[in-house]
Amino acid sequence: MAEALDAEKMDKLKARASYVGAAINVFQTLTKIGFGILGQSAALIADGIHSLSDLLSDLLVIIAVRLGSREADYEHPYGHRRFETIATVILGVGLIAIGGAIVWSVMERMANPEHLPVPNVLSLAIAAVSVLVNEWLYHYTKRIAKKTRSKLLLANAWHQRSDAISSLVVLFGIGAVMLGYPLADAVAAIVVALMVVKIGLNLVLDSIKELVDTSLPPALVADIRTAIHAIDGVEGIHLLRTRQMGEDALIDAHVVVDPRITVSEGHMIGDRVRDDLIGRFDDVMDVLVHVDPEDDESLLDRSRPPSRGEVQRLLNRYLVDFNLLIDDFRIHYLDGQIEVEVIFPFAVSTQPERLEAIKKQCQLMRVEVKKIDNVFVFFKV
Repeated sequence: MAEALDAEKMDKLKARASYVGAAINVFQTLTKIGFGILGQSAALIADGIHSLSDLLSDLLVIIAVRLGSREADYEHPYGHRRFETIATVILGVGLIAIGGAIVWSVMERMANPEHLPVPNVLSLAIAAVSVLVNEWLYHYTKRIAKKTRSKLLLANAWHQRSDAISSLVVLFGIGAVMLGYPLADAVAAIVVALMVVKIGLNLVLDSIKELVDTSLPPALVADIRTAIHAIDGVEGIHLLRTRQMGEDALIDAHVVVDPRITVSEGHMIGDRVRDDLIGRFDDVMDVLVHVDPEDDESLLDRSRPPSRGEVQRLLNRYLVDFNLLIDDFRIHYLDGQIEVEVIFPFAVSTQPERLEAIKKQCQLMRVEVKKIDNVFVFFKV
């Protein structure tokens, strides 16, 4: 219940950060474009369009958070966190497109410097205010992104930081133009646009890695492996697989336990592994533990050993004269073969002739059946 409340609280924080960003970007878009037209600043108008892209990204985050926070259902048993990943890809592509468009626009303006407008002091003031507002918004969003472990929100924070940088470029560009350097803002704008493209590329590449189930970072995987080895009852680990889904990590692991413990004890060790990893690593949402009696990763013989029903039929055939005396039997699957433990009442151990006949038949079964490595006889008191 506590986990559900924490998740609900995080989703509310992410939504609040997105609503705050959207409200500020609505104001910035209208202000920059409006005063850009009044102040004869093409750079400020372009910066207003950049703020409009921030607004669209805020709306994208709001929609993605709503979709991603939905509970797991029949069609999506692992939840809906990948919606946030897909939205991050879209946001990254948007950044790349915006950066490319800025470069294209600036290059066209540089080819015809005589057509460059001369901005006024009002445009300079609006750009200065925009730098401060966007920088505050970047730190606010980034703080909530770290608290909620949201990559999408962190991506949006960087989008807002790119808007702050572009406004800073506009600020210096307008100032340089007013001092007699008409191409200064164009050169700086290209540098910023390339930075925006790089941020977009990083977001897209990281999200694609997540969508194709790339493993967690090697250092984190090593820590997970060490943590599993330290759990009481775990004798080994193999086939450790990890992947990311939104801000959550999923783990699959095969752990080796003593082959002669009970199924329930093996299950308990598996639960301990799962609970320990979820409690120790903040990003780990779920752990699928497969309990093995041995490390079968490098086992060469992959043929199917006899099932319990087949072993039952073998016992019926080789111990036909003693079937009614058999109390129970256990099977151990090891090294591609099996060991069979046949359990008789204690009274049989006091009957030498019958006991000798049972041993002889068990030895014959071991010799004639290839997959049986050994047959043990036990007596139940």
